[in-house]
Amino acid sequence: MKQFYFLTFILLFSFNNLFAQNNRKIERNDIGWYNYFGTFKLNEKYSIHSEYQLRRDNFITDKQQSLLRLGVNYQLNPKVQFRLGYAWIETYAYGETPINGMGKDFTEHRTFQMVTLIDKISKIDISHRFMLEQRWVGRYSNIDLSSEDEFPLLNRFRYMIRLQLPLKGDKIENKTPYVAAYNELFIGFGKNVNENIFDQNRIGLLFGYRFNNTLRIEAGYLNQTLQLSREVNNQNVYQNNNGFIVNTNFNFDLSKKNK
Repeated sequence: MKQFYFLTFILLFSFNNLFAQNNRKIERNDIGWYNYFGTFKLNEKYSIHSEYQLRRDNFITDKQQSLLRLGVNYQLNPKVQFRLGYAWIETYAYGETPINGMGKDFTEHRTFQMVTLIDKISKIDISHRFMLEQRWVGRYSNIDLSSEDEFPLLNRFRYMIRLQLPLKGDKIENKTPYVAAYNELFIGFGKNVNENIFDQNRIGLLFGYRFNNTLRIEAGYLNQTLQLSREVNNQNVYQNNNGFIVNTNFNFDLSKKNK
């Protein structure tokens, strides 16, 4: 099992480096992501997930993306959780080459299905997150339009592995600092995939602190490698975005109030 985790990290990091070291056009942006995550436990099996991410270019001054995500969780057992949900995203015309070919902002609607598997090796908590997304991404058939008139369906698969290590004691509990690292790979598929199946990859290195059962905050370094779905001047365009991320996590146990 340990060999499996090691090989998984090697493959994911190698995949990221493959795209970062080629001769294709690479653009760089300085990003800052400020995130809220809230879980509302209804009973032993069901909970509500809420999430808002404010993503900025030039660390904080310019818009990159706004993301709202809602979902319903089902806890099969302590190590397996399922989630179904919806996300609404606004992507802005940031950077040297905007994601939209006409240089416009665009809206995206998503549905998603997710499963998270939890494991532990010694003091290290390990999670594997698998996600399928159905994405209706807005686009303009004419540059003179002020709003999107087409929403083609794009499919995407995501896999994230995350490791957490407490900096005191044997597990992350109240008043415990910890460090975390994760890598997430995004792969597009289906008839509307344009330039390449590789969509993006994210690497995070975080320092966190769990205050109590309700509040946990973490912050650190974020790298996002993203490929545009079209060529520009006969070149594949990649964004190599580096910056920081701040996550604020709330957990509210409403099941106690219902008893």
